[in-house]
Amino acid sequence: MPRKIIYLINPISGTKKKARLKDLIIRKTRAEGIDFEILPSKADGNYIHLQKIIEKDKITDVVICGGDGTVNAVTNALQGIPVNVGILPIGSGNSVALACKIPKQPSLALDLIFKGKSFPVDAFYVNEKFSCALCGIGFDATVAHEFANQKTRGLQTYIRISTMKFFNSKPYPFEIKLNGKTLKTEAYFINIANSNQFGNNVTIAPRASMSDGLLDIVIVKKMNKIILPFSVLLQVAGNNRLIEGVEYLEKKNIIYMQTDKISIKNPSNAPMHIDGEPAATSSEFKIHIIKNCFKLIQPSKA
Repeated sequence: MPRKIIYLINPISGTKKKARLKDLIIRKTRAEGIDFEILPSKADGNYIHLQKIIEKDKITDVVICGGDGTVNAVTNALQGIPVNVGILPIGSGNSVALACKIPKQPSLALDLIFKGKSFPVDAFYVNEKFSCALCGIGFDATVAHEFANQKTRGLQTYIRISTMKFFNSKPYPFEIKLNGKTLKTEAYFINIANSNQFGNNVTIAPRASMSDGLLDIVIVKKMNKIILPFSVLLQVAGNNRLIEGVEYLEKKNIIYMQTDKISIKNPSNAPMHIDGEPAATSSEFKIHIIKNCFKLIQPSKA
């Protein structure tokens, strides 16, 4: 079956960068002799309309030109649809692309689209909300909510906001059920990770894989604020081992575990983000993996 690609790209609003990207896509795809069309991405995040287009036009690949928020919205709509997904990572974090070793340079990412293979990757649900990368509850969600309101994004903006919010941060009470264990604790934040990172190569869950059928859980518990940054840096650096049993959980400053499902009671309504985008919180979260949710074009199996 001959390939036919849909590229989803933000409508060009006078920016030279977007115009250059569109020109690059057209030039390189024509050079490959592949049929394609370019459609605008949607601000409301609703991509259900793609299902009919894929069937009618016999689309084989949908390439997302954007960041984790757009990847989330598109892959949610394409669950169960027999199509390959590609990413040209032009977002602020790009955690899915980075976790799957997709090049950030558009030209190299396009070469991967043309020559690479697709492999199944997992996603997960937080109550009824879809996530393909990472969900955060607590401090990092506070940062995500503030970050979403900034005119200028990027790593420097994220670091600036994180630093400002750190001094006023406080732990939240949680009741966590996973792997047959119930843990009542106070924590600055909890991450549920399918991707191994926040984005920008900050690997909060270094052992996470997007194709192992498991979620990596990182619980940053209440501790002295002087040691908090150093404890998180040890986690980011991969120095905290995965806990395979449930012993000694109460004695750990940071708990790092894997599971296919987890329940979290959130009595103080700590804020939440999903794939870096602000999301409405809840007093309780039921979270479970979706194995082999969609097929992603990547250099090798993530």
